[in-house]
Amino acid sequence: MPPVADALLCEAIRTPRGRGRTGGALATIKPARLLADLMQALHRRTGLDPAAIEDIVIGCVSPVGEQGGPIGRTAALLNGRDSAPPSLQIDRFCASGLEAIHLAAQKVRSGWEEVVLAGGVESMSRVPMFSNGGAWQFDPGTSAALDYVPQGISADLIATLGGFSRADLDRYAARSHRLAAQAWDEGRFTRSVVPVSDEFGVVLLARDEAIRASTTPESLATLAPVFAEAGRSGFDAVALRRYGDRAAAIEHEHTAGNSSAIVDGAALALVASPRAAAAYGLTPRARIVSVATISCEPTIMLTGPALAARKALALASLPLGAIGLFEVNEAFASVVLHFLAETGVDPDRVNVNGGAIAMGHPLGATGAMLVGTLVDEMDRRGERYGLATLCIGAGMASAAILERIAA
Repeated sequence: MPPVADALLCEAIRTPRGRGRTGGALATIKPARLLADLMQALHRRTGLDPAAIEDIVIGCVSPVGEQGGPIGRTAALLNGRDSAPPSLQIDRFCASGLEAIHLAAQKVRSGWEEVVLAGGVESMSRVPMFSNGGAWQFDPGTSAALDYVPQGISADLIATLGGFSRADLDRYAARSHRLAAQAWDEGRFTRSVVPVSDEFGVVLLARDEAIRASTTPESLATLAPVFAEAGRSGFDAVALRRYGDRAAAIEHEHTAGNSSAIVDGAALALVASPRAAAAYGLTPRARIVSVATISCEPTIMLTGPALAARKALALASLPLGAIGLFEVNEAFASVVLHFLAETGVDPDRVNVNGGAIAMGHPLGATGAMLVGTLVDEMDRRGERYGLATLCIGAGMASAAILERIAA
């Protein structure tokens, strides 16, 4: 089969995000069930026969225990053994859900597959962060050789080098909560969010659980920095071995309030060729124009989104000014402030419906969630192009550019 010209995004849905702890609204729901229920919702919306899906690609950062599998195959089997498609599970840290969509687009553009379901899941209440370990973080010999520091130290280092004050970080975090609450109140997430119900059909969660509409810079200012102790334990010294020529000390300004929240959630995106979309009666919402993944210095590690965006723009032969909307994952407030400083993008075009600081960062699912949020807002505003990007641990970043297809 010859290569297909376009990979089309035909649908993008997600669960609401529940607090990732015991007592969180989604803590009783197994991650495979989160995905299986989203698959059912996708079928109801599109009428697509599951047998038409040639592969399922699912991002997950802790693919162990209940999230091992590959979990996409497990979820598909829960919905019907005879028609369940095959599945692949991938881990590129925080960008896993976006990388799943990258891979789906690449599969479709190759012409070897025409309908691929992609997305991500992370049940952080049931499978805690770092459950799968890793030499980069947990083998002392490897960590020392690679100048490893925790991401919070990196975020504080970015703030220190960029001159972002605690007040700057808290103002940005308060903006995230305000815009997320406003987006929910105005129904901006209604199209993409599928409420989660229990086995009896009782709705457990219909709205992102972590948003605090009353958050202000003043209330955030009362919170204590969370990475100072780790810095004193030796990680500041590691970071300053590389960056001591630019800073005498690291200012620890990130708190639980201006960092992303730990949550549970899942997201799916349906990617198809033009021929398949027409054959199955699917309505394309956007064209996946380009995708990009880059590497950057691994100790500071979180500075890659601007680099990934530039690579995606170059592949698409587009100028930065062509992009009407940006979704930049709010892993930490300094990550987005660094992106803005590096690119000069108007802040009013970035994360216009809030982000992970307010709604949470369900690791493997977040990238796919950003794509859904982006295409919904592109539709609402009539924007032609949008870009989603995430920083990634160990010094990487991922980005994708979408072109809206007008109804």
